[in-house]
Amino acid sequence: MQQVKLGKIEPVPVREVWPHEALNFTKWLAEEENLAQLGDACSIDLELVDTESAVGSFAVDIFAKETGSDRRVVIENQLEDTNHDHLGKIITYAAGKGADVVIWVVARARDEHRKAIEWLNEHTDDECSFFLVEIEVWRIGDSTMAPRFNVVESPNEWARAEKAKDGLSETQAAQLGYWQAYREAALSDPDFSKVMRPQKAHAQHWSDVNVGSSRYHLCLLAVVQKRRIGVEVCVSNDKDFGKVVFDHQQELEQLLGAKGEPYDAKKSCGIRFYRENCDVRRKPEMWGDYIAWQLHAAVQLREAMIGIDEAYLAGVSE
Repeated sequence: MQQVKLGKIEPVPVREVWPHEALNFTKWLAEEENLAQLGDACSIDLELVDTESAVGSFAVDIFAKETGSDRRVVIENQLEDTNHDHLGKIITYAAGKGADVVIWVVARARDEHRKAIEWLNEHTDDECSFFLVEIEVWRIGDSTMAPRFNVVESPNEWARAEKAKDGLSETQAAQLGYWQAYREAALSDPDFSKVMRPQKAHAQHWSDVNVGSSRYHLCLLAVVQKRRIGVEVCVSNDKDFGKVVFDHQQELEQLLGAKGEPYDAKKSCGIRFYRENCDVRRKPEMWGDYIAWQLHAAVQLREAMIGIDEAYLAGVSE
């Protein structure tokens, strides 16, 4: 039997790849595909807002937002061992930008700073999240070097969600539990997760879904008091495209097997498609069925919207 020749995975010092933190690494990380890779590691869809963004007389390396929810994200880079100076910086930048998420990207995380980030996550509410991420570079022999983000500290979402239940009404507790179950199911659903990412669970009747378009997004609905679940296409700041979506209401109703309810607000418009007699509060044993329908409907609606959007853009360009 012919023996297979195997290579050896070897680490590459990050300073060999990015000699200068600001001029090389920050510029590289700000590129869309690289920022997306960091976002994947932290389970957040990141969208660049600015680099070297001013905070008083200082500047945060990267200022971003979470696509779909517009949560503010500050990213501080340190291509060396963590230190107290940068720990202070991330807190200063978070306060200055009103950030909801802080990501500290480092070459190596020292134990005392891991503990500090863990402490911050345990002692802040669920609206603020801290991530400590090590950037690594690897290669096999003479192969192309490959970066990898290794999350060493992150929020304990389960513990936070349990803590967040304190003081919630029965309806809010049902909403939070439902979206937690949805997020878990969505991440394990191959058809959904390969094209969309679920939002973090909140005690509210909706959960946004980013589809990679600035013109529209999808939204899943759980209207507890009316015993309804649904999916929605929401068009932001483009009433002309909204009218095109309205023209396809009947087609989308047939596709989803659900009646559509159009709406036209000041800054947005869209169509909500509901499935009736879905009691989220009193029938948690049915959540699996409800969520399965929503995941499938979201995939169908996204595919239909791609075609509608392409036809609209082709018409505009003519």
